[in-house]
This record gives sequence, structure tokens and C-alpha cells, in this order.
Amino acid sequence: MDTLELAPALRAAGTVRLPGSKSISNRVLLLAALADGETVIRGLLDADDTRVMLRALAALGVRCDAGGVSGAAGCFPVKDVQLSLGNAGTAFRPLTAVLAVCGGEYRLAGSARMHERPIADLVDALRRIGARIDYQVAEGYPPLAIHASRISVERPVRVRGDVSSQFASALLMALPLAGRQARLEIEGELISRPYVEITLALMRRFGIGVARDGAQAFVVPRGGYASPGTLHVEGDASSASYFMAAGALGGGPVRVEGVGRDSIQGDMRFAEVLERMGVEVRVGADFVETRNPGKALRAIDMDLNHIPDAAMTAAVLALFAQGPSTLRNIASWRVKETDRLAAMATELRKLGARVAEGADSLRIEPPARVAAGVAIDTYDDHRMAMCFSLVALGGVPVRINDPACVAKTFPEYFATLAQLVAT
Repeated sequence: MDTLELAPALRAAGTVRLPGSKSISNRVLLLAALADGETVIRGLLDADDTRVMLRALAALGVRCDAGGVSGAAGCFPVKDVQLSLGNAGTAFRPLTAVLAVCGGEYRLAGSARMHERPIADLVDALRRIGARIDYQVAEGYPPLAIHASRISVERPVRVRGDVSSQFASALLMALPLAGRQARLEIEGELISRPYVEITLALMRRFGIGVARDGAQAFVVPRGGYASPGTLHVEGDASSASYFMAAGALGGGPVRVEGVGRDSIQGDMRFAEVLERMGVEVRVGADFVETRNPGKALRAIDMDLNHIPDAAMTAAVLALFAQGPSTLRNIASWRVKETDRLAAMATELRKLGARVAEGADSLRIEPPARVAAGVAIDTYDDHRMAMCFSLVALGGVPVRINDPACVAKTFPEYFATLAQLVAT
């Protein structure tokens, strides 16, 4: 296994420019592929997950590359194909819904971890409107076989909201293709709501305006997507959290360009977490800047359901806080690239923290001294690698196992981090 040794940092300061958002990039690629017209995409993320989506769209008969997409003006022309989608949830879940609604014979498979990530709630919602979908190995999990079927949305489409917001987003993007106006109803709490807001904002850019009917229902019009011509992908706010945290631990100032007050991404609210911890934060239209002139971080007790990815960064910062911190309402961590609740608890304990792992929470009591030279396992999870790299910015050497896993969303992460760090 490859290992990256990170020396203790004396200071972190400087400016970084973020790569494009994964969540926005894969949504834009899919909507552009379904749209009428050519879409030029600026700032598209070039990473494993977007390459998965590009390969899938090409296999479905759409001409696309990193610069633009020539849309199919509706459902895809290729009606019988097998797709390999790795561990890209932002490709697997939306394509499941779109292909089920459009009709055809499709086989969708992924990595071993993807085959452990539940998809039953999305499949059940699609089956209730007429989709024919079979599980190929284990009930409730990929791989899937999707068959041609007759879709009816005369009655409301219902899906649970408390497992993954990607299920709601997938249905929202697929339902305009169903042939008539549809109503999507969310059963229970809709977790990670800001990611659904990203979906709605991008659908509007492609000409489909979804109306709300109360807090838990959406009215989706019948219609075709239309290319906006040129679309810019903003920087990845989840990735911004690591550099924002660098300013908190390494003094700063650290300026992160590519996201700011105009962002449509919920993870920008990580700035609120830093402010609660006593960090100075300045936000502009297209940047955020953090600094911490020598103050110890304050402990926090916060509901972080709205920023599940950036919440991982807060967990590592808690190692350096004054007193125990509690991160609440983060059950969605369990169905991500790994079981992040269990993985985070394990790795924080290696560093000396006392950690209480709840069903949907972590309580982190920092050690008197963070253990030096610990080898952090990353579980083939890009965000585990990136957030634990911050330990070095707390002045503690750390080893990151399998650092190449960051290629999923940010291949140049460690090189970018190194630009800020003085050792």
C-alpha cells in the first residue's frame, strides 16, 4: 500500500483555486446529455467520478467530452447497454432513475463498495410508477437490471428522504421525461437538503422549473430540457472546507477562490462551523478567507445534517478544540464511500481521541496531545484522506495510507495543500 508522509506544519497561508464541484459537474453532464442543443461546460471537474459519467453517457450514444455535450433532446439513443459506474453515486443513482423512466434494457454495475450501498428506496419509488428493475445479486443493492416498461405518474411519486438525498435528486431529474406533470412527495426527513437545492437550481438553468408544494413535495412539469448554451461549474465547496480549515489550524490567512457568497452549494455553510469555533472568516462573491491568529479552537455541539461532507472536516478540527465536540444528525455518513461514522471513529481513536459513536452522531473528546506518526487508513474514501491530512497542520506528523484515493474528486489535492504549508 502506498503511504504519504506529511511533516508537521509550522504555518499555512496563501491562495488556492478550487477544482470544479463534483456534485454540480455530474448533474450538469447528465442534464446536458438529456437537453436539446450543445452545452459548453466551463470548469468541469476532471476526476474519477466525472470520467465515469462521461464514459457512461458516451456508451448511451451522447457525444461528450470535458469541453461540452451535444444533447440527445430527450432520452438516450442507445437502448441496450451495460454500464460500469465505479463508486460514483452521483452517476449511479440519477442514471438509474433516468434509464428506468426512458425505457430500454440496461445493466448497471459498480465497484464492490457501490454494491454495498443501499438503493432499495429509489428502486421501490420507480417500481411504484411502473418501472421494471431487478436486483442481480442482493436484494436492495446494485448491480441492477433495468427493463423497458410503461411509466405512469398519474399518482404522486413517493420516496423516503432519510437515507440519501441523491434518491430525491435522481427522481427530480428523471420525472420531466415521464410524459406528464408529476408530483414528488418526500416521506420523512429529507437529509442533506442543500444537495437537492443544487439539483433544482441546475434544472432551472436547463429550462425546467420545479414548483414546491409545502416543505415535502415538488411539482415537476412535463417537458424537455433545453441547453443554456454555456454553463460554468463553480468550485467544490466540500473541498473548500479543507483549505478553510487550514487557515484555522495553520494561522492563515488562507484564501480559497472558486466559491463564495454566490455559491449554490450548501457546504459553504462550513464557514458557520468555523465561526462557532472562533475562526475569523471573510466571504466574498467568489472567495472565502480564513485566519486564526493563535487562538485555541472552541468545541462545538452542532446539527450538521445540511453539510455531511464538510462535517468530516469538523470532526478532525475537533481533535484540536478545547473540550469535547458533538456532531449530530450525520447518519448519512454510513452509506457513503465507506461507513464514515465507523471509519472516522476508528481513525480519531488512533490519534488519541476518546470517541463515542452513536447511530447518527459522534462525540469527540480531544487528547491532551495528538499522537504523532499515526498511519491513517482511508478505506478507499477520498474524503477520509483529505480531512485527515489536516492533522499535519495541527503540528503533528501523520501518514496517509492509499493517498491516491483522492483521485475520485481532487487528483491534485496534496500538491495543492503543499503550496500553503510551511514545515
